[in-house]
Amino acid sequence: MNSGVRNFHQAKWDEPIIFELSKAGERGILVPEIEAEIETTIGDGLSVLPENMRRKHAPALPELGQMQVLKHYLRLSQQNLGADLNVDIGQGTCTMKYSPKINEKFAASAKLTELHPFQDEETVQGILEILYHLDLFLREISGMDRFSLQPASGSQAILAMASILQAYHSSRGESEKRDELITTTFSHPSDAAAAAVKGYNVITLYQNEDGLPDLEALKAAVSDRTAGLFITNPEDTGIFNPLIAEFTGVVHDAGGLCGYDQANANGILGITRAREAGFDLCFFNLHKTFSAPHGCGGPASGALGVTEQLAPFLPVPLVEYDGKKYRLNYDVPQSIGKVRDFYGSIPVMMKAYAWIRSLGSEGLKNVARTAVLNNNYLFKKVLQIRGASAPYAKGRHRIEQVRYSWENLTNETGITTEDVTHRMVDFGFHMWSSHHPFIVPEPFTLEPTESYAKAELDEYIAGLQMVSREAYENPDRLKNAPHNSVVHKIDDSWLDDPQKWAVTWRAYLKKHKRDE
Repeated sequence: MNSGVRNFHQAKWDEPIIFELSKAGERGILVPEIEAEIETTIGDGLSVLPENMRRKHAPALPELGQMQVLKHYLRLSQQNLGADLNVDIGQGTCTMKYSPKINEKFAASAKLTELHPFQDEETVQGILEILYHLDLFLREISGMDRFSLQPASGSQAILAMASILQAYHSSRGESEKRDELITTTFSHPSDAAAAAVKGYNVITLYQNEDGLPDLEALKAAVSDRTAGLFITNPEDTGIFNPLIAEFTGVVHDAGGLCGYDQANANGILGITRAREAGFDLCFFNLHKTFSAPHGCGGPASGALGVTEQLAPFLPVPLVEYDGKKYRLNYDVPQSIGKVRDFYGSIPVMMKAYAWIRSLGSEGLKNVARTAVLNNNYLFKKVLQIRGASAPYAKGRHRIEQVRYSWENLTNETGITTEDVTHRMVDFGFHMWSSHHPFIVPEPFTLEPTESYAKAELDEYIAGLQMVSREAYENPDRLKNAPHNSVVHKIDDSWLDDPQKWAVTWRAYLKKHKRDE
C-alpha cells in the first residue's frame, strides 16, 4: 500500500444469467410422488383449486441442479462491491454505513420472520410494541406529533405527503385552487416526481451563488394556488440553509403546507428538528439514516411524520396503545388510505429501532457530529487534489456530504467524471455517477457518514489522488479503465431509449424476437 491504495483485483466470471444456464430436465431436488393413501384421503392437491386459479402452463423457471445454483450465485457475489467490503463513500446521497450485525440477527430471528400479517393482534403484541415505540422515538427526533411507518420507501413517503396535502386542502374546499407545489433544484428528484404524479404543477426554485434556493424567488412563486413546499435541507450539495424557517413561514403565510424531505438526516440527528424549522410533515429513510442497508441492497422504509393538525390524514393502519394492549387502528375517517399492503418493512423497522435504542440520544448526536467531522476532513483533502473543486459557498463547511466537480480536470485533460468512476473501481472503490442532468458540471458526490475511520478516508483520498495524477500524466489509462474490475462501460444511448429497456428476462426475449 505504498501508494495509499490496495492492490485490488476483483474476481471476474463470464457468468451467464441463470435462464441461460437452464437445461431442461435438471432438478435441484426430486419431489416424491404423492402416496396413494394420501391421495385417496385428501385428493391430489390440485383439483380442489378453482379452475381460474390453475395455471394453463408450467411457469418458465430455470432448471438447474443444486451445485450449479450454488456456483452461479457465489460467482455473482464475488463480483459485488458494498459497504461491508470496501470504502463505499462514493454512493453520493445514498448514505452507505455500517449496519451492526447484531441488528441483522434480530431481523433474521424466527420470532420476526415467521410473523404473518393476518395474525390476530393478540399474537403480535411484541412487534406492535416495537413499532409503537419506534414511532415515539421518531417523534422526539423530529418534533412531529405522529408517525406512520407504512410507506415502503422514501419516494413512497413523498407520494404520501403529496396525498396528505391534497386531502388537507380538499377538507378546506381548496384542493382545486391549490394546484402548485414548490421544490428546489437540489432537493431529491422524487419531491418533484411525486407531486407531478398527484397532478400538481411543479415550480422549481434554482440555486443562488451560495448554492441555496433563493428566498426572493420563493416569495415571487407563492400565491393562493400554492399547495405546499417540499424541500431537502441540507440539500444534495451538503449546504445547510440557515433561512429555512423563513422559507416555511413564507409558504404558511400563503396558506400552504411544508414537507421536509429528510431521506438523509445523518448530519443533523439531535442537532436540528423539523418542528423548529416550521415543517408540517417530514419523513426519514430508515434504511439510510438509521443504519439499515440502502434500499437497493434490501427492503426500504420511509417513516412519515406529521403535526397534530395533519394526523387525521395519515395512512392506515396506525399503531395505538390503550395502556394495556397494542392494536392496529383502521378507523381513521379522513385517512388517505393505505399506501401499500400490510404495515411496511418490518425487518428494517426492527434494525432502526435497535440502532436508536443502542445509541440513545447522546449517541445519535455523536453520529451527526462524527459524520460532519468526517465530511469536512474529506472536503479539505479533496479540494487539495488537482482538477477537483466544490461549487458554491466558498469557504464554508458542509454538513454530511458534498457535491464536487471534476470540471477543471475535464477542461485540462479531457477526462470526465465517468472516466474517473471507471478507474476508481480498479481500487475497489465505488463512485456514484447518476447525477443527470449535470447541474454541477462533471459532478461526483461523496458522503463518508460516521462509520468510516480516518485510515479509510485516507485510502479513498489516495485513490482520487492517483486518478488525478494519471489524468494529467497518462490519460489513456483512465479512458480504457476499468482494468481490474468486472465493471464495464455501458452505451448510454440505451438509457435514453425505452424501446431498448428490458428489466426482466421475459421482456428481453420479447424484444429480441421483435428485433429479429
